[in-house]
Amino acid sequence: MAAALSGDGRRGLPDDPFERAYTRGVTEELAPPPARERALPPVPFALHGAVITPDGAWSSGYVTVAGGVIDRVSRRKPSSVEVLETDGVVLPGLLDLHGHPEFNVFAAWEPPKQYANRYAWRRSKEYRALVRDPQNRLIEQLPAHTQTRYAEVRALVGGVTGVQGASGASTSKSEPLVRNIDAWVFGAHRARSLIDLPSGSFGLPTFNRILERIRAGEVNAFYLHLSEGARGDGVSAREFRRFLDLGGATAATNLIHATALTDDDLHTVAEAGCRLVWSPQSNLRLYGETTLAGAALAAGMPLALGADWLPSGSTSLLAELKVARRQLALQDHPVAAADLVAMVTSVAARVAGLDEHLGSVAVGRPADLLVLERHHADPYESVCLADPSWVELVTVGGDITYARRDWFDRLSAAAAGRTIEDLVAWGKPMRLDTGFQGGDDVPALSEVRAALVQAYPPVGPIFA
Repeated sequence: MAAALSGDGRRGLPDDPFERAYTRGVTEELAPPPARERALPPVPFALHGAVITPDGAWSSGYVTVAGGVIDRVSRRKPSSVEVLETDGVVLPGLLDLHGHPEFNVFAAWEPPKQYANRYAWRRSKEYRALVRDPQNRLIEQLPAHTQTRYAEVRALVGGVTGVQGASGASTSKSEPLVRNIDAWVFGAHRARSLIDLPSGSFGLPTFNRILERIRAGEVNAFYLHLSEGARGDGVSAREFRRFLDLGGATAATNLIHATALTDDDLHTVAEAGCRLVWSPQSNLRLYGETTLAGAALAAGMPLALGADWLPSGSTSLLAELKVARRQLALQDHPVAAADLVAMVTSVAARVAGLDEHLGSVAVGRPADLLVLERHHADPYESVCLADPSWVELVTVGGDITYARRDWFDRLSAAAAGRTIEDLVAWGKPMRLDTGFQGGDDVPALSEVRAALVQAYPPVGPIFA
């Protein structure tokens, strides 16, 4: 068992592979993963549909992709490239700013009760039986990247092109399928993450090194789980005071959850420049309440969303978007559809410190794009109504990674191979390429799924 820790509720948490994996975070600069050339389409192409641009939504527009980047965004049809008539909504790939991808191989967990804070459910017998013990089995039997690749596919088919929270160990030998935005990305590693605030002297040197990197300008996004519990919970309140005493409130700090913070607390961290990453579905299932996100917005905090993990969170970021919308309305702070979309695109990119690269359909940006079916006259509203079955095409850096079969064949340069697979996604014929980097060491989804199911038969399905 872990050593007793004073005052923060962590007494009695077991020291096992699960706990080490769950609490690992990314605390030091990572080495870049092996880089491979993407299988880009052989010629430029343009996507025609409703386009969400940095300046607003167009009912009709064209996004031209060449050499892996967005080459042109125009209301006029280009004359010299292949044009794909999507009849859908073209927008930036979604960014999921909070998750634990290695654990997204499980089906959703039904908590037997509501908890005071996250340390309480982490100690529970039910959680050990349903999540902790199975995860330990997978850790012992499978390479680290197996679970991550399955979770990346789950994210990709939901329109997500960037995730936070993947273990650095899982990408040390394999370039990620979707961008791991708190790891090595765009030629640098400028993010850090911690699951638990230091308790006493335990973890304090690591925490202080991160703050030093922030002050030196070397880190621009620091993801920290903080005060995850019900408002009025003493453990969460003490954790917040310690966070302030340690100097953790910086303009680079992204507070994950912060469910126990009061209106006054949120104004305090907003004045320090902190940002909020909100996962309302997980909060509601575990604690019966969620963060005062409306108050955080009113205080001026940039707000991004994360689906958290499948044991308690949403099955997709698109599903989380709907929960966020309802909760903001219940908090008497309804927001426009355009602002909701920004929480998973442009604002999310700013919170991640990657707004020079991601989050906008703009010339010169990497072509991380999503095309959704259009079922509403307002493109923003159509995105807010969408679910993963509406996903028509996803590109990462211009590479066609997931698309309708007919579109994939029309646009992709990838020849038939072991990593290109035909899928039926919610009744729709789709094609997936998990080996866009090339190389024989990249497993196909069927291989990853088979390995997971052999080790743990009740693996949660992706298309459910």
